[in-house]
Amino acid sequence: MSDGSEILHAEQRVKNLLLLVGQQGASDLHLVVGRYPTLRINGKLHPITQEKILTPADTKALSDILLSEEGKDELLSAGQTDFSYNFENRMRFRTNIFFQKGFVSVTMRFVMDHVRNLEELNIPNSLYNFANYSQGLVLVTGPVGHGKSTTLAAIIEYINHNQEKHIVTIEDPIEFVYTQDRCIINQREVGRDAKTFPLALRAVFREDANVVMLAELRDLETIATAMTAAETGHLIFATVHTNDAAQTIDRIIDVFSAHQQNQIRAQLASVLLGVISQRLIPRMDGAGRIPAVEIMLKNHAVENLIRENKTHQIDSVIETSLKEGMVSLDRSLADLVRRGLISVNDALTYAKNRQYLEMLIAKGE
Repeated sequence: MSDGSEILHAEQRVKNLLLLVGQQGASDLHLVVGRYPTLRINGKLHPITQEKILTPADTKALSDILLSEEGKDELLSAGQTDFSYNFENRMRFRTNIFFQKGFVSVTMRFVMDHVRNLEELNIPNSLYNFANYSQGLVLVTGPVGHGKSTTLAAIIEYINHNQEKHIVTIEDPIEFVYTQDRCIINQREVGRDAKTFPLALRAVFREDANVVMLAELRDLETIATAMTAAETGHLIFATVHTNDAAQTIDRIIDVFSAHQQNQIRAQLASVLLGVISQRLIPRMDGAGRIPAVEIMLKNHAVENLIRENKTHQIDSVIETSLKEGMVSLDRSLADLVRRGLISVNDALTYAKNRQYLEMLIAKGE
């Protein structure tokens, strides 16, 4: 084929694959040398066997269609690049293109074209209460691909429709695009609108921001700046790749050197409002996945445990504070089993304490 026809062929192939993502309800598309193009549907990988196995020339040609000239330069210089890809103004993808064994690989995550509310996501509406604070730090945690960004987007959208605030999001890349309603919303993409997360976060002090959404707390400087912002009149929402509330608190403190940790414990105990930890579990009816959610709200007991370096006791506080709105992950899993939404086996796979979960299920709690 000539160069022109090769480009047209690659463009059509990209189009067909992205349309298939929408048709199959997939969350991700993977293009890897030596494999069929592969969709992730309800958490499981499904090779598209009607396609041919990808060669190095295929993944290179497909990535060239997706990349801007700046993206191609970054891929060559850094070995990887992140960006948002807008397909025909009807589908958006958070995209990562990278080298592996000298070949190009592509991962594209489908981003919903509208922000769903917490009820649509099957997440407790009580999380909207975080929107009523004027300052503090709210963390949404869990493994990659378990809906952290989607939950945060629902809370930001609630603020957008119900309050008059200036919201700044700092993302890499931008996922959900908000339509401004009662709020002013500025969405900043790291690499395009700001050089780094810490630089963008420090700038909010001069931007008259009320609410800041950070895509990820990923390094010491960002964490330190976020906590300072939460102390000084900003409501900060952020994600962390941790498994539960106690581990999240330990992870944040452990980023700092030993001589700083007592000060950081005191600061975190003061600014932290709550930690939401979630897992997406396959539904029994096969209609996608549903979240199991652990909710920790800061009360006097939690604040004291953080200050006194006794985070291992936080699980007990969560379990005994149901009336305050706290929910343990195992109790959330047991509730989903009781309602016939997930299987016992899947619940046990994600349990923090399998014996305790089995007891909750047996008691019907």
